Amino acid sequence: MSALHELPDPPSDAISSLRFSPAGNRLAVSSWDRTVSIYHHHSADSDSDTLFVRQTGIQCRAPILDVCWGDDDSTLFAVGLDQDVRLLRPDDGDNQQEVLSTHSAPSNKLVYSRDHSILISTSWDGTMHIHHPPTHQYIRVRLAAKPFALSLTASRLVVAMADRKVSVYDLSALRALLDQTGGSTAREDLLDITPWQQRESSLKFMSRALSCMPDGTGFATSSIEGRVGVEWFDPEDHKRTYAFKCHRQTSTLPPPPAEDGAEQAQQQQEEIDIVYPVNALSFHPTHGTFATGGGDGVVALWDANTKRRIKQYGKLGASISALDFSPDGGSFLAVAASPGFEDGQEDSEPDPSLVRVFVRVLAEGEAKGKPAK
Repeated sequence: MSALHELPDPPSDAISSLRFSPAGNRLAVSSWDRTVSIYHHHSADSDSDTLFVRQTGIQCRAPILDVCWGDDDSTLFAVGLDQDVRLLRPDDGDNQQEVLSTHSAPSNKLVYSRDHSILISTSWDGTMHIHHPPTHQYIRVRLAAKPFALSLTASRLVVAMADRKVSVYDLSALRALLDQTGGSTAREDLLDITPWQQRESSLKFMSRALSCMPDGTGFATSSIEGRVGVEWFDPEDHKRTYAFKCHRQTSTLPPPPAEDGAEQAQQQQEEIDIVYPVNALSFHPTHGTFATGGGDGVVALWDANTKRRIKQYGKLGASISALDFSPDGGSFLAVAASPGFEDGQEDSEPDPSLVRVFVRVLAEGEAKGKPAK
């Protein structure tokens, strides 16, 4: 059985994302409290009973919406409500930050391709910035709609947007375009690029999360309506596309008041489905299975090929806002729990005691798919 460890010193406000570093020794956690917390993995011979401890906290100007690591464990990028794309260096004690570009609206997602040395950020202004961090060169690209989620493989970039639009870009082509233009930074230089693929999401409601398959053949998306869609890039595999319901609960409504003295016992009880958004997705790096995290506070493991649920863990007391498998063969699964909007309290200050970070140590084969029946 796996073991669940709660990390000390969590953020004081809702968690927006978390990411393991390339070597898996660090975990970056971004939050609406304007901090990026860095947790360090204790070695096996450490005297501490804690699996990860908070090493430092990087203070930013505004709430952080996403983070990702660069080529190594000492380079980190962040975006948020201040519209800037920032380079952070966790090992610099003076907390110096570099602004790589600035969107005209909050920047919500970003990913880094180590295969092509480019950083991609998206914004609610409907644009995407392609950066080459060492030279601070970048280009602006117009998107088909407002972006909601972002993920990549070794060769493809996938953007899930409003109106069920999904664009797939070739990363080599994006890097070549950046090199050809030399990085055009003027605000009016907004490029229109034809994606490698344009498609309509298999989900009917707004996309919430996106994660690409580790073998680079496809991706999974989730929606606010408790569904996950699994798709493949190859046109020959489009027939394999499917979607399924998850993160739902059945509740029984009490019968309506009896009329004219009728026996209430004769009234029929009504069962309804309570549907939660699927806020987080993460593929296991070796098994090709994936984890989902929902507004119901539950994390589940799924096999994309056999369309079966492998495992479902117990509730964690608050909505699951982010997930990430460690890159070292997926021995760790990081989980962020934060108050969501499912309880109708979106106008209230979140309860800090419900903001928690966990790392689940997976048993051997726990995330491995099962043969189809």
